[in-house]
Amino acid sequence: MIEFLSIIFLLVLIIVLLGVLAVAQIKMAGMKVNDFWTFIKANDTLDKLYAFCVKYDKLTPQQQIIFLKEAEKVFNAFDKVPDALWEEDYQKYTQILDKYKDIKILRWEGK
Repeated sequence: MIEFLSIIFLLVLIIVLLGVLAVAQIKMAGMKVNDFWTFIKANDTLDKLYAFCVKYDKLTPQQQIIFLKEAEKVFNAFDKVPDALWEEDYQKYTQILDKYKDIKILRWEGK
């Protein structure tokens, strides 16, 4: 029984140490943990927006507003982390940015 408890204690200690190490790595990279977590969620949203962007050429005004709001959240989250973290998603990011700009121009023109 004591061996089992000591193994559990050792595993919990290792997990805690890995968590502390991860937080230290994030802070050494010059980020806040909250910004990194927001980036992780925004990366998932980026994939969804990219699929949406590829699938639909024309959006209703309501869809445009939703797209703009979600894209702004993604842009804000990506601005807070180093570029090296998301360089593999650069193509998706630029395509969403282009769609964002196109929708903004359409809305400014009043179409």
